[in-house]
Amino acid sequence: MPFTEINSKMVEATVVPGQKLYSQRGAMLAYRGEVTFTPNIQGGQGGVMSMIGRRVANEATPLMTVEGQGTVMFGHGGHHIQVISLAGDTLYVEADRLLAFDGSLQQGTMFMGSQGGVMGMVRGQVTGQGLFTTTLKGHGAVAVMAHGGVVELPITPQAPVHVDPQAYVAHHGDVRNKLSAALGWREMVGRGSGEAFQLELSGSGAVYVQASEEKL
Repeated sequence: MPFTEINSKMVEATVVPGQKLYSQRGAMLAYRGEVTFTPNIQGGQGGVMSMIGRRVANEATPLMTVEGQGTVMFGHGGHHIQVISLAGDTLYVEADRLLAFDGSLQQGTMFMGSQGGVMGMVRGQVTGQGLFTTTLKGHGAVAVMAHGGVVELPITPQAPVHVDPQAYVAHHGDVRNKLSAALGWREMVGRGSGEAFQLELSGSGAVYVQASEEKL
């Protein structure tokens, strides 16, 4: 894993020759060694003009390709940072939550409707994430941002997890999601307001939940 957590809002990445990292533009705080930072409008591996490169910061700001030899400290906006290690599975996360990640990970996008059908699309509207989400697949590490800290909740076939959609950050593993209406759920149990929805995640994997309903 190339990331070391300095504190809850800063991570340090080890950069070695022949391997790339990608980060959000403006996320570099300090670095040591011979390290270069190059704008990358294609968002790394995953095809020409991948959704990652176009969607970070309203499609105007590219990712930075980080190469060389040394260490780099990352942080952004005072957001809390969670380092997630992938061992061949897929992480589903919004592009604007990505702080930095291994260049070896394969990147792509998923239409929200493909997980949960029409309700998958409704989930995109409820969470403010839109109809697409970013995927990162392979072996490596990802540093994601959230408000108020993050907790990792395991998901097992025997124990699905129900999450306030606006507190959802990311998930990985063989997980299915379903958004369902639950009259009074937000008002009585959750932290939100307005329409009452809950996001049910089932299967095998983990979901990351932030201690806030604020969007990045």
